[in-house]
Amino acid sequence: MTSGRQAEGAGPGPDPARDPDPDPDPDPASARLPSRVARLLSALFYGTCSFLIVLVNKALLTAYRFPSPIFLGIGQMAATIIILYVSKLNKIIHFPDFDKKIPVKLFPLPLLYIGNHISGLSSTSKLSSDLAFNLEGYIFVFLNDIFTAANGVYTKQKMDPKELGKYGVLFYNACFMIIPTLIISVSTGDLQQATEFNEWKNVLFIIQFLLSCFLGFLLMYSTVLCSYYNSALTTAVVGAIKNVSIAYIGMLVGGDYIFSVLNFVGLNICMAGGLRYSFLTLSGHLKPKQPVDEENIPLDLKS
Repeated sequence: MTSGRQAEGAGPGPDPARDPDPDPDPDPASARLPSRVARLLSALFYGTCSFLIVLVNKALLTAYRFPSPIFLGIGQMAATIIILYVSKLNKIIHFPDFDKKIPVKLFPLPLLYIGNHISGLSSTSKLSSDLAFNLEGYIFVFLNDIFTAANGVYTKQKMDPKELGKYGVLFYNACFMIIPTLIISVSTGDLQQATEFNEWKNVLFIIQFLLSCFLGFLLMYSTVLCSYYNSALTTAVVGAIKNVSIAYIGMLVGGDYIFSVLNFVGLNICMAGGLRYSFLTLSGHLKPKQPVDEENIPLDLKS
């Protein structure tokens, strides 16, 4: 009787023949932390997109002398809205529908986003790769550095899967700022200059303009991914490495680089520091706080 009651109280135990691994993972959520490969690939994705869009924008704003960097930014925002909305309609991605709380949840990210966007495009149009002094160009570069750092920090904070998630941050950022940016473009004459531009019949120019709009979406998406899997500082450092890489290419291609010892030494110091930080971060010596993708965690584990 005693042994029978013990058997009833114990219930069926694990059967090694049916369950070769009866002990579950004590921390299933840890398996969902981004791996070193995910961190590396997201950083490379961001660096590649950032590098390519600078080359395309440089061709549009300097080679073709397109006079409207703000209008180009509007095209990139429109591409982001269209791609994400169509993807949501086709259930490829998911982000919450609009409600009155979303602007409060997102603020001040849209303002930082548009500041980063316009200052980046303006600095690209004002500076050549020889980095010769240009007060207006350097002011835009300085502003772009500030907006980039602040945008990375706030993006990291706003990507809570329980709230907007990665795609929601991208979509509503673009939605909230495209109309104000359009108003700025109209009031400054930027839109009129864009519509009167004489290269709109040039098929090659149109292809590069559309490519810039698509790369604008990829850049925003890759920035969010890099900030999500790494840290805002890592994203900023990868961006700095990209800028120096473009300067190196400008030494060999383009013909507008003027050699200077201080300039060359400074570029190499910047590149060495950026590569050293990236190596330490991605090799695990400097580990940012890793996010857990709560959207993919079962409900029983969340509780």
